[in-house]
Amino acid sequence: MTETGPGRDTAKTGTWTATREGSHLRGRRARNTTPEIALRRAVHALGLRFRVHQTVVPRCTPDFVLPRWQLAVFVDGCFWHGCPTHGMKQYRGPNADLWRQKMETNRNRDRRNDATLAEAGWNVLRVWECQVRRDVEECSLLVLRAAQEAQRPSADSATPSRATARSASARP
Repeated sequence: MTETGPGRDTAKTGTWTATREGSHLRGRRARNTTPEIALRRAVHALGLRFRVHQTVVPRCTPDFVLPRWQLAVFVDGCFWHGCPTHGMKQYRGPNADLWRQKMETNRNRDRRNDATLAEAGWNVLRVWECQVRRDVEECSLLVLRAAQEAQRPSADSATPSRATARSASARP
């Protein structure tokens, strides 16, 4: 059995160097981040109802979904998902190659999830955390417009509409 953790050699990723940022990053949330909660509150204030962290397709759990419109919403963190403005561009610190690989893996997973959701008949909306922090009301209106454009037949219809499957992005 190979031990993992700061400063230990791991078979999968090579040698990991402990850094001061390591303890800081351990406290990062994957769910219920401040921008995510702010957007959910603003969307709720518009009268839209949603489910939080509901697995829609295997291995894909959006931040929240609006089942009536088959809309999946993701609030992507600038660092973790590679925001063109605020993401890690030229990180040269310890473990730079590992971080670049991690960010690329995240972006590939995002693209794969978007395609899988579209195939299942879901609409996808992705917003950057910096957009939510800058103007949460505008982001909530993006969610409202995406829901209106989804044009799902009716709330009591048992079969989802595959004809409306498309991916929307609020990214610049």
